[in-house]
Amino acid sequence: MDASNVTHSVQLAVAPVFFLTAVAGMIGAVAGRLARIIDRARVMEERVRASNDEEFIDRGLRELNYLRTRGRIANWSIGLLTLCGFLIGLTIVFLFIGQAWAEQGQMVAVFLFLGGVFSFIAALACFMWETVLATDLLNFNVLETGRQMRH
Repeated sequence: MDASNVTHSVQLAVAPVFFLTAVAGMIGAVAGRLARIIDRARVMEERVRASNDEEFIDRGLRELNYLRTRGRIANWSIGLLTLCGFLIGLTIVFLFIGQAWAEQGQMVAVFLFLGGVFSFIAALACFMWETVLATDLLNFNVLETGRQMRH
């Protein structure tokens, strides 16, 4: 393997490395959301256990159910992002190996990269689904009722 092949391999690997940076940023964002979901669930569990108000308990259990669903979706997103990072990492390896294996290594790298991209898209879909669910539990009628009571 001569220096020009190594230089070419490094140039090919730069784009996937930038993609890995984006994946790492997304993992951080989704992990932050998951931490907030877990914190909120712990608070709600304590409030539900301590309450004697049946209406509050029902509302609290419904919120806990939403939080569980959101947590699972966030976990799926993190799993898909981790898979994406793994596939992109393998892409970089096969781009280097591809210089020695010629076409076979390059084709493997292409399929690994595409797998990473599809995994990233699925993770983004999960992220969007989780953010939509985050607002689904909000009861804006309570806000309107409170505003009407003050007037």
